[in-house]
Amino acid sequence: MRVHRMHDGGQAEMDAILVAEHEGPDPFLDRGQVHRDPRRDPRRDPRRDMGPGEVIARGLLAGAVGVAAMTVAEKLEQALTGRPNSYVPAHTLERLLGLPARPDDERLGLNWAMHWGQGIALGAVRAGMARRGIAGPVGSFMFLNLRLINDQTLENATRVGAPPWTWPIDEQVVDLLHKAVYAFATGMAADLLVGRPGRRRARHGARYYRRED
Repeated sequence: MRVHRMHDGGQAEMDAILVAEHEGPDPFLDRGQVHRDPRRDPRRDPRRDMGPGEVIARGLLAGAVGVAAMTVAEKLEQALTGRPNSYVPAHTLERLLGLPARPDDERLGLNWAMHWGQGIALGAVRAGMARRGIAGPVGSFMFLNLRLINDQTLENATRVGAPPWTWPIDEQVVDLLHKAVYAFATGMAADLLVGRPGRRRARHGARYYRRED
């Protein structure tokens, strides 16, 4: 309870008027500090307010990181094994676009376009997974399967490739290893760029549950 004395010009001092006021903390003030919009807090992780367009854009960037990592791994493997370049991506895109068949040495541009374009585009899917909390090694393992399904669906639907279980074992191993490099590199980048901050998993007994910070 506070006492306020009111004055009116030159008139005599009026009787004190008791004015009841709320003595709790001001909702806008806390020990002299003004409360600001939390979205403008410099300490706030900007990923919290990310829109769909930005998620897709960052996913494409993550996909590019994954393709770059896979390309380096392929070139190192080829230097060790002597395996020649594969032009299956080029001829798959050739069929998809309805282009006439051309020799491998005339399809280098299409080969790179399919190699990079497909991997970059799928990065947006991995970003969407990360945004929904499907992240980490398990999320990347799931994404690896998606990448393999995507490749084999396109290659076999166009009749350029053959079912992977008919390949020699060494070719199966090489393909799985390179696609794993792509999937996990893309996953790490996507989790970093668009992963949902402030979310942890706490263990309770034999089960895990989600806990918001």
